[in-house]
Amino acid sequence: MAELKYFTGSMNSGKSTMALQEHHSRGGEGVLYTKQDRAGSGIISSRLGLTSPAVEVGDALDLYDDVADRKASYVICDEAQFLSFKQVGQLAGVVDGMGIDVYCYGILTDFQGALFPGSKRLVELADKIEILPVYARCWCGNRATHNARVVDGVMIYEGEQVHIGGNESYTTLCRHHFMAGVA
Repeated sequence: MAELKYFTGSMNSGKSTMALQEHHSRGGEGVLYTKQDRAGSGIISSRLGLTSPAVEVGDALDLYDDVADRKASYVICDEAQFLSFKQVGQLAGVVDGMGIDVYCYGILTDFQGALFPGSKRLVELADKIEILPVYARCWCGNRATHNARVVDGVMIYEGEQVHIGGNESYTTLCRHHFMAGVA
């Protein structure tokens, strides 16, 4: 039976690496999607240096129709937190209506600790949610659970929810240091 699975973890936990490994292990016959990857449009990139071409998900792309047109045997979507509420519903439709497995990879929360819309909808609809077994670490050594935006060594709490590149940087923190604002 086909499933909608959401694999999640903080930054630096290997989500993109795992997405590319899943694609490889299944023979590379499925379709890869991504949205706003750090390496640019239409690319899934891992911090380990692995990359693969992928379909860039624009705001107007109907994922159900696109998967149907491609006759994919499975779907992998990286950076799934950036998908819209509607697009996650379309992926659930792929599973239920076409019987195709869909594997989504992404972070749960933004730099303010709030769920991304795509992540929220995936938590609501996924058949399975798995936290990746590789944990990024906070500077204190504890498991990192949050992503903080840092400018000049200071955590910031305002700004656009999505910011790819630029002068701001991100760091992973445990809940304690995220809540305390200590980057």
